[in-house]
Amino acid sequence: MLDPAARALLDAPLARAAALLDRPGITPDRLTGANLVLGLASAGAAAAQLWLPALVLWLACRLADGLDGPLARRRRAAGHPGDAGAGGFFDITADFVVYGAGVVGVAVGATAGHGASWLPFLAVLFAYYVNGAAFLAFSSIAERAGRQLDDGRSLSFLGGLAEGTETVVVHALWLLLPAYAGGTAWVWAALVGVSAAHRVWAGYRALR
Repeated sequence: MLDPAARALLDAPLARAAALLDRPGITPDRLTGANLVLGLASAGAAAAQLWLPALVLWLACRLADGLDGPLARRRRAAGHPGDAGAGGFFDITADFVVYGAGVVGVAVGATAGHGASWLPFLAVLFAYYVNGAAFLAFSSIAERAGRQLDDGRSLSFLGGLAEGTETVVVHALWLLLPAYAGGTAWVWAALVGVSAAHRVWAGYRALR
């Protein structure tokens, strides 16, 4: 829901940052790799109840994720040879790994340190699974049917109530307020579930 506004606000600063990073030793895939490593480190820190380091690592990982696309687009505009989609594939796969690991890391830390239940975090993972299946299936079938939604990203994304911006905020809230992570997870699971149901409906309607 907040992704269009966030992109309008952040596109220009991220493009300027990508220009500063446009050096031979820095590639979009390496930024994606940094996103993956930092995200896994954040999950590990959360599991160990190192909440502040986990938050810093989480925000750093999201920054790396925000920079790989602008750098790739900058290089394509400059005439650098692109790939057949390997970068986009690596990016979305890394995001799925990071989001899933983040939920598990917070669940381990919150259950051990604050007596939270595993159930809300399992609900979040289930909602992520359905949500991810819906938009990945839509992206694949829409491209084959010639109905993809081109917004500059590698995949066709159906909008929803819970998108990337909301995910960044909720994961950060877990790390800031781990004592309330279980309750927040129930609310988040419900929002992602509603978003997943909307994506299933909207995707089906769009492809008819």
